Amino acid sequence: MYNYNKKRFYMNKTAMDDMLIEMIEPKIQEINKKFTSGKALSQDDINTLLLKSQYNHINHLDDKLNETVESVKKLETNFEVLKSDVNGRLNQFEERLNTFEEKLNTFEQKIEATIQKALNKNMMLLIFVLGFFLTLSKVLDYFMK
Repeated sequence: MYNYNKKRFYMNKTAMDDMLIEMIEPKIQEINKKFTSGKALSQDDINTLLLKSQYNHINHLDDKLNETVESVKKLETNFEVLKSDVNGRLNQFEERLNTFEEKLNTFEQKIEATIQKALNKNMMLLIFVLGFFLTLSKVLDYFMK
């Protein structure tokens, strides 16, 4: 019988399974006695043993399936934890990157202001020097005539 749980299924024993085993168990014991005493087994005996063997094999596979499903559930949980951790670290990285960009923009503005001040200072100095030389050349021109 299938037990659906979050889109997964588990093979569980049912009352019918137990009834089947109870029905063939006396026959299995009888076949076991027959075999240990060295008597030949009939085709019906062999089929009963095969049925029991297949039932045991199916139950074993069902147990393994259930173990595998549980293992997958643990892996999914671990993956979700890892995914959450990676998302948290990514968010931290984005915050740091935004902070860095803000600091870079502030630095850029300070550099631009400093460069503008230096250009203004140099322009004023150049104007004064040109004015001085122009005045000096006029004064020299006046006295040279």
